[in-house]
Amino acid sequence: MKKIITSILAASAVFGFVSCNKSSGKSSEVVVKLGVTGSVYEDLWEPAQKALKEQGINLKIVQFTDYVTPNNALANGEIDLNGFQHRIFFATEIKNKGYDISLVGNTFLTPLNIYSNKIKSIDELKDGDVVAIPNDVTNGGRAIKVLESAGLIKLKEDAGFNPTVNDIVGNPKNIVIKELAANTIPSALNDVTAAAINGNYALDFNIDPKTAIVKDTLEDKEYWNLIAARTADLKDKEKVAVYDKIVKAYQSAATEDVYNNKFSGYYIKTGWGIDELEQYK
Repeated sequence: MKKIITSILAASAVFGFVSCNKSSGKSSEVVVKLGVTGSVYEDLWEPAQKALKEQGINLKIVQFTDYVTPNNALANGEIDLNGFQHRIFFATEIKNKGYDISLVGNTFLTPLNIYSNKIKSIDELKDGDVVAIPNDVTNGGRAIKVLESAGLIKLKEDAGFNPTVNDIVGNPKNIVIKELAANTIPSALNDVTAAAINGNYALDFNIDPKTAIVKDTLEDKEYWNLIAARTADLKDKEKVAVYDKIVKAYQSAATEDVYNNKFSGYYIKTGWGIDELEQYK
């Protein structure tokens, strides 16, 4: 699996949706930039890239190393699409930062498991042990709900969909919850007792999902991952047609084979039967 490459978006690059004439008399190749976080996405998108190439679409993967930059890059026109986030994170980003971006396709559901290099079972947690969780609102809230599902903490009845540490009303083992940037948690696994690690980062650091001491069983629709585009671009029928081809190329049997064979079913296809672009066609 390829290592994460920090994306450097050169100021001299031609941003956005680009058609390149290879030579006189030949049809144009459409270049579309897709922002992702983690090398695993290059494996997930490889079948679609090959299929799209045959349709005259050059889908270029642009790597980011955090969850903050891809939506900003999309909103600013540095990339054309991104595919790294679930619905609740997407909605929170739009609410908090005012991005004018829209959902155009669904991809998968992936768990936010709890891992440890120090204990083999959650029952081995002792008083005062440290558990790391992502420090962003949506992934942190999801991690807290996973801890609750494991019986480690109890939340207020009115905690809401994205609970915080302030919503914890019961903590019988007095575990210390340490909030860290999601992309740094795998590296910090030896410094804490256990940690909630996002799927893409777990895979990038070769952490086997089978070793999780707590498995995330939350299947809410809000945790479906998605493909996003700038809302303004969806007024352009030509772009919508290209994005539709990209979504359909991803939602294919070849991609599902990657889910099942390369990643042992770790990724679960979700929402593939829903045409999120229908209103723009």
